[in-house]
Amino acid sequence: PHQALRQMVPSMPHWFGTDDLGRDVFARVVYGARISLMVGLISVGIALVIGSLVGVTAGYFGGKLGEFLMRGIDILLAFPSILLAILIVAILGPGLINAMIAIGIVNVPIYARLLRSTTLQLRSQEFIEAAHSVGAGDWYIIFKHILPNCLSPLIVQVTLGIGAAILETAGLSFLGLGAQPPTPEWGTMLAQAKDFIRTAPWTLMFPGLAITLV
Repeated sequence: PHQALRQMVPSMPHWFGTDDLGRDVFARVVYGARISLMVGLISVGIALVIGSLVGVTAGYFGGKLGEFLMRGIDILLAFPSILLAILIVAILGPGLINAMIAIGIVNVPIYARLLRSTTLQLRSQEFIEAAHSVGAGDWYIIFKHILPNCLSPLIVQVTLGIGAAILETAGLSFLGLGAQPPTPEWGTMLAQAKDFIRTAPWTLMFPGLAITLV
């Protein structure tokens, strides 16, 4: 046991030490960065596409359609995000892909509300009325004039959303609902290392630092 513990200690051959199975923690953290960034981008992409379509449709057309769409968004907002994500993964089954879908759905209201408010401001602008006057169709106006003018707040929200999605996915993986072993996802690494917090704290520290820094 003493020899096994010495093999886990960070050293020149193993900068972040090794885990209980002798796997290099540095290599797993670096490889896990690719997984976590992919999860963040795909999850935000799902939320961005669905949320933007819902928000711009509700804001531009308004009326009963807009009310119906936004009441659906309010229902999603009524649930705490992590609990809703756990519910979705429990229905779909544990796994990295299902975790990305769950995180994407949970974050749809953020983009829907953002696009709706921005669309309501743009809808009454003179250049939109000018487009109507020359016979431009509604969807042409939405994709040609409305969405391009929503890019600035969207870029800011997407940047923040990627970090939040990585954190939420790590939380699901820590609970055993995200990436499954032996996939070196940072949340999964934390879950596997929690039993060694006293004897080998570096196995927890470095994946945790990676999540914090990203």
